[in-house]
Amino acid sequence: MSENKDQKFVYDFTEGNRDLKDLLGGKGANLAEMTNLGLPVPPGFTITTEACKVYLASGEAPAALRDEVSAHLAALEAKMGKKLGQSDDPLLVSVRSGAKFSMPGMMDTVLNIGLSDESVAGLASQAGNERFAWDSYRRLIQMFGKTVLDVDGELFEEALDEAKAAKKVTVDTDLDAADLKKLVTRFKKIVAKQAGREFPQDAREQLDLAVEAVFNSWNTDRAKLYRRQERIPSDLGTAVNICSMVFGNLGPDSGTGVAFTRDPASGHAGVYGDYLQNAQGEDVVAGIRNTVPLADLETIDKASYDQLMTIMTTLETHYKDLCDIEFTIERGQLWMLQTRVGKRTAGAAFRIATQLVDQGLIDEAEALQRVNGAQLAQLMFPRFDEGAATELLGRGIAASPGAAVGKAVFDSYTAVKWSRSGEKVILIRRETNPDDLDGMIAAEGILTSRGGKTSHAAVVARGMGKTCVCGAEDLEVDTKRRRMTVGGVVIEEGDVVSIDGSTGKVYRGEVPVVPSPVVEYFEGRMHAGADDADELVQAVHRIMAYADRVRRLRVRANADNAEDALRARRFGAQGIGLCRTEHMFLGERRELVEHLILADTDKEREEALSALLPLQKKDFVELFEAMDGLPVTVRLLDPPLHEFLPDITELSVRVALAEARKDANENDLRLLQAVHKLHEQNPMLGLRGVRLGLVIPGLFAMQVRAIAEAAAERKNAKGDPRAEIMVPLVGTVQELEIVREEADAVIAEVEAATGTSLKLTIGTMIELPRAALTAGQIAEAAQFFSFGTNDLTQTVWGFSRDDVEASFFTAYLEKGIFGVSPFETIDKDGVGALVRSAAQAGRETRPDLKLGVCGEHGGDPESVHFFHEVGLDYVSCSPFRIPVARLEAGRAAAESKGSDSR
Repeated sequence: MSENKDQKFVYDFTEGNRDLKDLLGGKGANLAEMTNLGLPVPPGFTITTEACKVYLASGEAPAALRDEVSAHLAALEAKMGKKLGQSDDPLLVSVRSGAKFSMPGMMDTVLNIGLSDESVAGLASQAGNERFAWDSYRRLIQMFGKTVLDVDGELFEEALDEAKAAKKVTVDTDLDAADLKKLVTRFKKIVAKQAGREFPQDAREQLDLAVEAVFNSWNTDRAKLYRRQERIPSDLGTAVNICSMVFGNLGPDSGTGVAFTRDPASGHAGVYGDYLQNAQGEDVVAGIRNTVPLADLETIDKASYDQLMTIMTTLETHYKDLCDIEFTIERGQLWMLQTRVGKRTAGAAFRIATQLVDQGLIDEAEALQRVNGAQLAQLMFPRFDEGAATELLGRGIAASPGAAVGKAVFDSYTAVKWSRSGEKVILIRRETNPDDLDGMIAAEGILTSRGGKTSHAAVVARGMGKTCVCGAEDLEVDTKRRRMTVGGVVIEEGDVVSIDGSTGKVYRGEVPVVPSPVVEYFEGRMHAGADDADELVQAVHRIMAYADRVRRLRVRANADNAEDALRARRFGAQGIGLCRTEHMFLGERRELVEHLILADTDKEREEALSALLPLQKKDFVELFEAMDGLPVTVRLLDPPLHEFLPDITELSVRVALAEARKDANENDLRLLQAVHKLHEQNPMLGLRGVRLGLVIPGLFAMQVRAIAEAAAERKNAKGDPRAEIMVPLVGTVQELEIVREEADAVIAEVEAATGTSLKLTIGTMIELPRAALTAGQIAEAAQFFSFGTNDLTQTVWGFSRDDVEASFFTAYLEKGIFGVSPFETIDKDGVGALVRSAAQAGRETRPDLKLGVCGEHGGDPESVHFFHEVGLDYVSCSPFRIPVARLEAGRAAAESKGSDSR
C-alpha cells in the first residue's frame, strides 16, 4: 500500500467517533465515542489502521507517522502536566491493539510504557507507594519482553513462581517492594540473554518498538487462525491506541474489572462482570487470579459502583445493545478503558434482541440483524439429560452454554492431534491464553480452573459458540503430569468428562443428551404461546415469525421419503426441492436395478422395469401425501453405475477362486464380464444422470410414469399433489429435449388412462459448467432450474469432494487459499458467478423460469444471502437446517431492504 503524503495517521480521542471503526479500529472508535459522551476516559490518541497497512506492505512505518505521534504525544504531555518517562514524575502510557472487529487476546498490548531504572523511583515518590512502582516496572519488562522482543513468556512466569515460592506466598500481591526489585533485576537478565539486547531505558524507544510490535501482531499465527475462524478479512490491519495509564494496582482502594450491561451467557438483565482489587487489567482477562463478582464492588467502593452503574445504562442506551466494558479504579477514581458491543452466547443473542424491541430501543428489523443462523444452529444442539445418573466432579462458572463430552486433554497440541484422529476432546487448562487457540477450536469444549466470564477462555469460547466452563476452583489442573484432581478423584489424560456450559457443572464420564427445547418447538412439541414455554423458545418464535413475514426466498427440504418429508414440514419446509430417487433403490431393491443395468434383451429390461414401477409409485404416493399442497421436485435416477454393481475387485477374486476350485458359477462369469464392460475410472464423470436415462431405454419413462400415476392417485383421493420432474446432469439442451419429449408422452398416457389432468412441470439440475454457460438455450426446454451446487463446485474447481477434503483442504485453509471450504459456503467468484449468469440467461429466455438451489449450500447462512441477491425463488437443504435457512432468508430480505432505504 502506497503512502498518501496528505494522509492523517493519528487521531486524538476527541477527534473520532464510533462510526470510524474502519480507520480507528473498534477500540479506538469507541474510546473516542465515550470521550464525546463526557465519560471519564484517560486522554490518549489512536494510530490508524491505514498506518498499519503501510507498515505491513513496506516493512516500515509511514514517514509522517513519527512526527504525528510526536505532536500528539506533546499535546498529551501538556494535558497531563508531565512527560513520557520523566524521571521525577513520569507519564506512562499503554499501547494496545484494536482492529475493526473484536479479536480478544489475539493481538498485543503493552502497559506501563515509560518506566525505566531512573523513572521507577519518581513513580514511587509521586504515588507514595514503592511496591506499586516496582510491580508496574516488572509488568512492563515482562510484557515488553514477551510481546516486543519475542522472549518466551514462560521464563518470566517461572521466575515469578520461584519468587513467590522463596517468600512462601501464593499470590503476586504478597510480594513486597524488595522482592519486586529483585524480580526486575532477574527479568532484565532474562531479556538480555534471550533477546540479545538490554531492556530499553529510553521511553520513546519503548513506545516506537511497542507500536511496531502491535502492527506485527496482526499477522501472528494465532491472529490469522482467529480471523479464518471468524471470517474476518485479512487486509484490514489494526489500529494502535496510546492511552495515558491509570493504575488499578495502587492498593486496596484501586482495582480493575470488566462489566457487561447484561449477562452475556443468558441475556438476562442484572449486574454481571468481574472485579479484582489491586490489579491491572491484564490480570482479569488472563484469568490468572480469580476475581470477585462485580456486585461485590458495591461493598468495596460504593461511589465507584454507583457511577459505573449509571455509565453502563448510558452506554447500553447509546449503543442500543449489550455492552462489554473495561474499567479501572485508581484510588477511588473510576476510569473507562474500553467499551464494545459484547460477544454473547446464541441464547443471549435471541433474548437480548427481543428484550431491546420490548424496550423500544430497536425495531423488529434490527432485532433480526442481531441474530444469525449459526447461533440458531447452536440452539438446536442437544443438552444433557437432567434425569440421568451422573458423577459430579465440580462446578465452575457457566461461561458459554452447550453440552460437551470428550476425552480430557491438557494442552493445545494434543487436542488438535487427537481431534484430527476423530477423537472428541475437552481441553482442560488452568487458564487459556491466545496460544491455546488451535486447541480451543479443535475441542468440543473448554474447562479451566481459573478465570471468570470475562477471562480469555470465556470470551473466545462465546465468540466461537464453543461450550466453556471457567473458574472451577475445586479442580486442581496439573498440565505437566497431564491430570486433573478433585477431592480423591484423579482424571488422567484420555479419561472421558462432560461439561455443561449452561450450569457450570463438570461430570466424570459421558452424560446422555436430550433434544433441545428449540428443536422441540420447531417440531411442534413445545408451543411458544404456552405458559410453561421456555423464555428462549419465546424469543426464537418471535424472531422466526418476523423472518418468515419478510423473507422473499422460500425454503424447501432435501428429503427422499415420507418420514423425512413430514419432519421437514414440521420444521417449516415449503416443499421438497430435491428427492433423490437413487436412494429409493437401496437395500432389497438394489438387485432389481442391477438386473436392469445388466439386461441383455428387451424382455429382461422390461421385466426389471415392471418390477420397479409399483415400488416407485408407492414411494411417490407416500411422499405426495406427506407434502400435500406443496411442490415436490423429484430428480430422476442419478447414480454413478458403480453404486449398483458388485465391487469389481471382490467379484474378480470370487470368480478366480471358483475357477481354481473348478466350480465357477455361470452367472458370476457373466456378471464379471458386464462389470468389466461398464467399469469406469471416474464414475462421477461417467455414465450417470441424463446419460443413463438416454442409454438405458425405458428407465426415465418408468420413473415419469410412477410419478404421474402417483400424482393421479393422490388427485383422485382429493389430494393436491404438485410434482416437479428434474432431469439431472444435463449439459446440452438436446439431452433435455429428448427426455422431455418422452416424459410428455408418458404423462399424456397416464392422463388418458386415469381421466385426470396433471400439471407436472419438467426442469433440470444445473450442475455442470456447460449447462450454466448455455442456460439460455436450456431454458427453452426447462420450466425450472435447480442449481446442484455440490457437483457444480466439484466440476468448476476440478476436484472430487470425497478425496480432496481429506488430502489438501486443511493445508489450503491454513495457507489462506480458502477462507472457508467451497463446499461449505459457495464460492461467489467462481461457482457463484456461474449461478448468477445462468439465472440471468435463463430468465431472459423464459421470464417465468423458476429458480432454486438444492445443494447443501441452501442451508449455509452466507450462501443464502447470495442466493437472495441473485434472485433465486427458493433454497433447499436438509430438514435440520430449514430453520437456519428461514432465518437467514429473512435476514437477507431485511438487510437488502435496509440498504435500499439508505
